[in-house]
Amino acid sequence: MLRHLPNLVTILRMLLVVPLCWLIDHGRYEGALVVAAIAGFSDAVDGFLAKHYGWQTWLGGILDPIADKLLLMAAFLWLAFAGDMPQWLAALVIGRDLVIVAGAVAYHHLIGRFDASPSPLSKLTTVVQIVFVLAELLRLSRWIDVPDSVRNAAIGVTAGLTLASGLHYVIVWGARAWQTAAGRKGR
Repeated sequence: MLRHLPNLVTILRMLLVVPLCWLIDHGRYEGALVVAAIAGFSDAVDGFLAKHYGWQTWLGGILDPIADKLLLMAAFLWLAFAGDMPQWLAALVIGRDLVIVAGAVAYHHLIGRFDASPSPLSKLTTVVQIVFVLAELLRLSRWIDVPDSVRNAAIGVTAGLTLASGLHYVIVWGARAWQTAAGRKGR
C-alpha cells in the first residue's frame, strides 16, 4: 500500500491547481506563493519517496510531470489573465506543453510506447519557469522589488528556453518517429 504513496502525493499536488488559481484570481499573491511552495515541497517529497524506497512506477513517471505542468500552466495562464504577466509568454509556455503532449500522444498511438523521460534542456526549462513564477509571485506580493531590467531579462530567458526546449522535443521525437517508421517499411 505504501508503494502508492508518491502517486497519492502527486495527485494531491494536482489538486493544488484550484486554490492556486483562485488566489491569483483574487490578487492574494502571498497565499498563492504559499500554495506554490507547498506544491514544490510535495514534489520533492514524492520524488524522494519514489527513489529512496524504490516505489517508482510507470504511472508515477507520467503523473509527476503532468502535475508539474498543470501547476505551471495554471500559474502562467492565471497570471496572464490577471494582467500580471505578458500574455504571449503564457501562450508560449502553454503552447510548448500542448505540442509536447500532442506529440507524445501521437507517438504513442502511431509508433509505440512513449518514454516520458525529460531531456536535460527540458529539466532546465522547467526549473527556470518555476523560478520565474515564484519570482513573479514574490514581486506581486511585494516581498521583493524587482527592477524592470531584471524582470525583462527573466522573461527573455524563460521565453528563449521554452522555445528551445519545444523545438528540441519536436526535432528529437520527430527523428525517432521517422527512423522507426522507416525501419518498419524496410522489413
